Amino acid sequence: MATQVHSKNGLSFGDYELDCRTGELRRNGALLKLQPQPAKVLVILTSRAGEVVTRQELVDQVWGADTHVDFEHGLNFAVSSIRSVLEDDPENPRFVETVPKRGYRFIAPISEPVPPQGAVLAERAARPISPKLLAVSALVVFLSLAFLAALRLWSRKPGINRKLDSVAVLPLRNLSNDPEQEYFSEAMTDELITDLARVGGLRVISHTSVERYRDNKRPLPDIARELGVEAVVEGTIIRAGERVRITAQLIDARSDQHIWADRYERDFRDVLVLQDEISRKIASEIGSTLARTEKISRAKRTVDPAAYDAYLKASFSFDHMTCKSFDQALAYFQEAVAKDPNFAPAHSGLADTYYNLGDFPCWQTEPYQEAEAAALKALALDPENADGHAVLAKIAFSRDWNWPKAAQEFSRAVQLDPNHAGIHSAYGVYLVAMGKEEQGVAEARKALELDPFSEGTNLMYTVVLYLTRRYDEAIDHAKQALTLFPSYGETYWLGECYEKKGMPDEAIEYYLKTMAGEPEEVPLRRAAYQKNGLPGYWQEEERIRRRKNLKVGLVRQAEYYVHRGMKEEAIRQLQLAYKQHAGTMELIKAHPIFDDLRNDPRFKELLVRLQLQ
Repeated sequence: MATQVHSKNGLSFGDYELDCRTGELRRNGALLKLQPQPAKVLVILTSRAGEVVTRQELVDQVWGADTHVDFEHGLNFAVSSIRSVLEDDPENPRFVETVPKRGYRFIAPISEPVPPQGAVLAERAARPISPKLLAVSALVVFLSLAFLAALRLWSRKPGINRKLDSVAVLPLRNLSNDPEQEYFSEAMTDELITDLARVGGLRVISHTSVERYRDNKRPLPDIARELGVEAVVEGTIIRAGERVRITAQLIDARSDQHIWADRYERDFRDVLVLQDEISRKIASEIGSTLARTEKISRAKRTVDPAAYDAYLKASFSFDHMTCKSFDQALAYFQEAVAKDPNFAPAHSGLADTYYNLGDFPCWQTEPYQEAEAAALKALALDPENADGHAVLAKIAFSRDWNWPKAAQEFSRAVQLDPNHAGIHSAYGVYLVAMGKEEQGVAEARKALELDPFSEGTNLMYTVVLYLTRRYDEAIDHAKQALTLFPSYGETYWLGECYEKKGMPDEAIEYYLKTMAGEPEEVPLRRAAYQKNGLPGYWQEEERIRRRKNLKVGLVRQAEYYVHRGMKEEAIRQLQLAYKQHAGTMELIKAHPIFDDLRNDPRFKELLVRLQLQ
């Protein structure tokens, strides 16, 4: 039986160290890739090492109560991800043991990790400093300032300042002693990216894709090559009390030469002006003009500092995409709005949070009304707020079935923020749903170019390829995405693609892989397939779902019926979904799952009623 040992910052087992606060997992000091939900599952398991943690407990704590079937599958893949990164064999586990029909147990011995280097340095810093060391330190500071001055002069040499058309802003390194300020460095990186994204003709990589390079020591030209950009911005940030200091440098990745470097220090109440100065300087150095800079700067100069701090915390929480993080984001956005009701980005952030909560089981009521009200408030304050237009577009598409309004709002959002990968992805799905397949794929591809290492962006590209019946392309892309990160979604859509291609053996293998976290059910599903083919598999899927009292939407139930060849039941389910204005009805024109129903007059009538025909 493993013995649990608590430490201030984390736990250690084998070659691994887990920071229970941030979910970061390291092996021999190297940061490992583990998505937020698997990381949270691992924290729960290690915090109760030696105990059986039931599947329901994990689902409730990570995704929330009354969980949708996809989140049940999400747990399977979370456990699979943990085993993959720990190189753990489920048959002969060293770390995570499956307890059939109950849950999981963490079985490795746990101890306190070696104190981090920062703690050692802090201890040394408390010791008296010798005069000789002070003299050496002063010399180092002098040389550093001289080097920075030389960089400024060198950056002005003729021929260096060439126009660039793509840039990546790497995460600003947090030099504060307070780890609680990590939200500040991440959010300021995101804000800098957002400002640069407004530069006309400049492609700016999204925050999600640059985040993987936070602790990466690889050469910048290699990082730039992976991201497909010509220039890279990197820097540091430190917040001490009410003072903020940012250093930044712009590097031409093609020649690995510095273009520009500088250091800025301001009171926190002026940090937004500081942010604008940096954005404007970078834009100038790459040979572009930062659009709307003066208007943005005036708006930001009037924002309450406490409201902006709450806004940054909200943005940091939002990016983690869990029930708990969305609740935190909601609270912080509401705090920001309360402190400064005229700060438009806080209202659009509130709108986006409400809209996304609609997809999570932890939110019991439909949040579209709140999302729409917040988006309209944001646009009343700033008609050029791209996020506000995007939320209205998604509501018009998914709730109101108002296709012209959705088109208008999506078009405006993309025009205002051409580097927002999420908007391009959503717009791509809308265009495909309207039958504009080429345009939809182009938008999804644009999103992928802007955010190549985002799980969500990659998944949406796979879905768009599937919806346009480009099954071979979807399969190739999904397999490539799986080399970046384990994903229940990619695995599921691989099964769907193979099923539509008439390759049931390949389809069943991927469907079964979605059950990696619950291996005791795999033999039952495989036996059902071997006896009655894919319809047998889907019948077993529905039987298990009913046994667990897991609910699905009306359209999803229609899909189950189609999988089983029950066309009459599927049609009746879709008719009921139309009457109840159910979600995802907006996709039925494009969705290949309903191809076998398209000649049925009742299905055609539904398309006419939806004004999709």
